[in-house]
Amino acid sequence: MTLWNGSFPFYPSTSLCFPFDTTQAVIVSVFLSLLATFIIILPGIWGSGRLFWFLRVVMGLFVGAVVLNEYQGPGAVQFTRDWETGWVTANTSYKSFSRALVNADIGLHIGLAGVNVTLVGNPVNQVNETIDYNKHFAWSFDADYNHSYSEGLEKGLHSPILYVSEKFTMQSPCSVHRQYRISSHYASLTLWMAFCTWLISILLFSMPILLYGGYMLLLTAMLMLFSLLFFFTAKNTPKCPIQFGPASLKTDYGGSFWLTLATGLLCLLLGLGIIILNSVQPEKLKLVFNLDEGKGQEEKVWDKSYLPAKPSFSAQDMLMVPLGELCEVTATQL
Repeated sequence: MTLWNGSFPFYPSTSLCFPFDTTQAVIVSVFLSLLATFIIILPGIWGSGRLFWFLRVVMGLFVGAVVLNEYQGPGAVQFTRDWETGWVTANTSYKSFSRALVNADIGLHIGLAGVNVTLVGNPVNQVNETIDYNKHFAWSFDADYNHSYSEGLEKGLHSPILYVSEKFTMQSPCSVHRQYRISSHYASLTLWMAFCTWLISILLFSMPILLYGGYMLLLTAMLMLFSLLFFFTAKNTPKCPIQFGPASLKTDYGGSFWLTLATGLLCLLLGLGIIILNSVQPEKLKLVFNLDEGKGQEEKVWDKSYLPAKPSFSAQDMLMVPLGELCEVTATQL
C-alpha cells in the first residue's frame, strides 16, 4: 500500500451499512401489486370456485416470487445473499498498522454471486468511530474476485473483512473459490430454467391443459431441487478454519436455501397431485380449476338453436303429392 497525503488510504470514519437491495424490493412490490389486483377482482367470481381460484393465484405468485428472487441474472448483484451464513463475536484487530482491538460481530454471507462480509461493533461506537461496515466480493463470470480483494487491500479495508475474504481468493490454500463459483453458476442457471418452466405451467393452466401444466410444475420442482444439490456440493467441501483468537466463524445454510427447498417440495407435491388426479378423478381436478363440463354442452345447444330447422312433412303435404308419384303396392289375397 502507498501513502496518500502523508497517510495510509484507510476508509474514512463514515460507516457503510449493510446495503438494502432495491432489486429485491422491486420484485416483492410487483408480486404484491399483482396479488392486490387479484384480491380486488375476487368478488366478481361467482360460485364455489372462488376459493380455489384464489388459492391458485396465491400459489402461483408465491412460487414465481421465490424463484425470481433467488435467481441471479448476468451482471447483476445476487438478490439474496444468505444461502450460507454465519456469525461470530470476537475481540479482533481493527485496522492494519494499528494496535487497536475492538469487540465486534463478524458475519459471513455466501450467495450465488459472491461473498458478503459484515463487521458490526459491539457496541457500535468504539475507537471514536461507528463500526458498521459491509463489503461484497463478487465471483460472477463478468467479475474478478481477486481484483475486488486487491482493491480492498489498496483502500485499506478493515482487518476482519480482509481476513475473511482472503479465504475465498484463488491463491488461498483453502481452495474453495473454484467450487463455490462453479456451483453457484450452475445453481443460478437451474433457477433461471425453473422460472421459465413456471411461466409455461401458468400458461398451460390458463389454456387449460391441466396434465401438461402438472408436468411443467413437476419440472419446476426438479430444477429447484437440482439448484440446491449444486450448492450442497460446494457447502460440503473442506474449508479452512476462520479463527478470531479462540472464537471460530462457522457457517450453516441460510434462509434462501431453506425457502428454495420448501418451495421446490411444494411444487413437487402440487405437480404430482395434479397428475394423479387427472388420471384417477379428473372431475375433481376440473372442479379445482373451475372447469364446468356443462359449458361445452350448453354451447352446442346454443349453436344448434340458431341453425335453420329441418324440413318436416305433415299429413297435408302427403295429400298434396301427385298420385302418379306414389308407389304402387300389390296386394295379395289371403
